[in-house]
Amino acid sequence: MNVLLVYPEFPDTFWSFKHALKFVRKKAALPPLGLLTIASMLPEAWHRKLVDLNVSQLKAKDLIWADMVFVSAMAVQQKSAKEVIDRCQNAGITIVAGGPLFTAGYEQFPGVQHFVLNEAEITLPLFLEDLKTGSPRKIYTTEAFPDITGTPEPQWELLDIKKYASMAIQFSRGCPYQCDFCNITALLGHKIRTKTSAQIIRELEGLRKLGWKGTLFFVDDNFIAHKSYLKKELLPQLIAWRKANSVTTPYYTECSINLADDPELMDLMVQAGFNQVFIGIETPDDFALNACGKQHNTSRDLIHNIKLIQHAGLEVMGGFIVGFDSDTPSIFSKQIEFIQKSGIVTAMVGILQALPGTKLYERMKIEGRLLNNLSGDNADGTTNIMPIMDPRLLRKGYMKMMLYLYTPKNYYQRIRTLLKEYKVPEINNSFRISQFMAFARSVVLLGFVGQERLQYWGMLIWTIVNHRRALPLAITLAIYGHHFRKVSQLYIRKEDSLANPI
Repeated sequence: MNVLLVYPEFPDTFWSFKHALKFVRKKAALPPLGLLTIASMLPEAWHRKLVDLNVSQLKAKDLIWADMVFVSAMAVQQKSAKEVIDRCQNAGITIVAGGPLFTAGYEQFPGVQHFVLNEAEITLPLFLEDLKTGSPRKIYTTEAFPDITGTPEPQWELLDIKKYASMAIQFSRGCPYQCDFCNITALLGHKIRTKTSAQIIRELEGLRKLGWKGTLFFVDDNFIAHKSYLKKELLPQLIAWRKANSVTTPYYTECSINLADDPELMDLMVQAGFNQVFIGIETPDDFALNACGKQHNTSRDLIHNIKLIQHAGLEVMGGFIVGFDSDTPSIFSKQIEFIQKSGIVTAMVGILQALPGTKLYERMKIEGRLLNNLSGDNADGTTNIMPIMDPRLLRKGYMKMMLYLYTPKNYYQRIRTLLKEYKVPEINNSFRISQFMAFARSVVLLGFVGQERLQYWGMLIWTIVNHRRALPLAITLAIYGHHFRKVSQLYIRKEDSLANPI
């Protein structure tokens, strides 16, 4: 059996980093971790080939070679996924699909012969067994959640790792919280399931042997959900492994704001190589937080918590939402003030969306407020909800908010606010020529060509004088800002075209 594993293309989004990747001559921010793991679960005798449309093209010869195509995608990749399915269907190739996009709405893809949904540790073996006997079913699904201590290592050798800016591994699945807008628990449950420390070390060792020295994303839903396990086992073993092998690879992950309550955990994470965390802040309004089930963000000084995390040596990236039922037009200025004061440079702001499988989705359906236009992009200024606020005011306020946050003056001010609080971790990263080239390109494109010329040079000089060790971070954030402005402008142009059709 020749199996082609195809990962559809991401559009130009907040997290695609397409405009920033050009500075480091990379094609994609992250590899298709799910498909790489699926590849390890297939029969040994099968031949595998990976085509990630974010770094290469799907060629006719690939389709001629393949007996079967496996497609996995997230909602934001739906347009590309449909194009892939159409090409495979026209070529007469059997298609097997799985991942969040298909688990949430497989009915929208009639051209797919087999759906292997939910977590593949359970459903893929069932499909493979039926395939062996010649009687594969259309749909394989489960409400159970597997023990992931038996999950195999991803097949990294299928990748051309030089084309990626970062690698990814997964330590845990599931989230204990009850946020009504989040589909993580619908897909992966509330119970936290973790891999063993030995598994994580093996995966990291596999990447190290391939020569990977760049950043690495722990793609957990909430990395710190099992704090005692982290502090007693995983982090101490990570620290020991890094020291024994002289590893300087920086890590980043996702977690909840209560990280700020545990100085010991933050210190261990920094020692283990972590220097960034993404946290869902959502809104500074406690009423909205309580209403959406995010009580763990309430009754605390969020700005103070963020600064505690920054001071520990972890840059905070943040997710924010506008369009809650309790929001009034004043929410936009409140969000701007909060984000600017917090020093959260990478601030992803979106309008509330109702994802299939969530409590919010069911409530919107019952209330007759569900619209049929879910883009899958949680920061493109669209929503599939009929909001309580006037929709025109919501869209207008959102666009003004994005323009303010990513205007060079305000964006670079957040970089300074962060660097005043941020404790640069003592990680002796080896110098790489790619870093120098990225800096050189930033000098040309941002320092001489870009609209932020004055802010760029002012930031560099200020950082050299006041926080010299943070200069690599400052340059990286300047490059990110270039991407965020491009994406914001793209969304605004789309909004203008909708408001003023030709």
